[in-house]
Amino acid sequence: MAEGPDIARIASLIGDPARSNMLLALIGGRALTATELAGAAGVTLQTASSHLSKLEEGGLLAQRKQGRHRYFALADDQVGVMIESLMSFSATRGHLRHRTGPKEPELRKARICYDHLAGDFGVRMLDSLIARGAIRAEDEALTLTAEGETLLAGQGLDIASLRAKRRPLCRACLDWSERRTHLAGSLGAALLSHFLDHGHARRVEESRIIRFSAEGERRFLAMFPAAD
Repeated sequence: MAEGPDIARIASLIGDPARSNMLLALIGGRALTATELAGAAGVTLQTASSHLSKLEEGGLLAQRKQGRHRYFALADDQVGVMIESLMSFSATRGHLRHRTGPKEPELRKARICYDHLAGDFGVRMLDSLIARGAIRAEDEALTLTAEGETLLAGQGLDIASLRAKRRPLCRACLDWSERRTHLAGSLGAALLSHFLDHGHARRVEESRIIRFSAEGERRFLAMFPAAD
């Protein structure tokens, strides 16, 4: 018998169509009720409860209670990174579920991936930071440089408090639509929050789309100029 991590168990949890749809519904970072996740999975509430228990036992979901209500969310950002990576891998192998409509271009332009920015804008942001020497990239390892700390502190980010968090400051996350890397980790989350908190962007209701205002987009493109 092979020793080490049991990837078969994780694969079986994700591999069920209903459970994979639940995980995809949660990739946007919001906590949802069992009823909402049953709808996303296309199953009854009783069946959904069984799936949710298995995902929670497997360490993929965490349960939150608010009053009489129970909500479910991805256990942590590692789960979000894993799901997004699987989405990217599936896209490179031609395994795509097509949903045509006006939302698709916006979804590819800018969307939330767990708690950080993905899509064209997410990739541009990381490419720009690397080109300016703010982030050093060595294969998939990303490190914020002293120059980058000064640059982002000038934008109002508290880098010291981000470093104090238990999660990594910078993490590479493979983007399923761009098939390149965008920035995750506490820094990636803080940068997205920066634009949301200042009203330069907002999350579209019932969607993963991040929509920038005209002024917000101008500021974003100025803050992260295209890499040469």
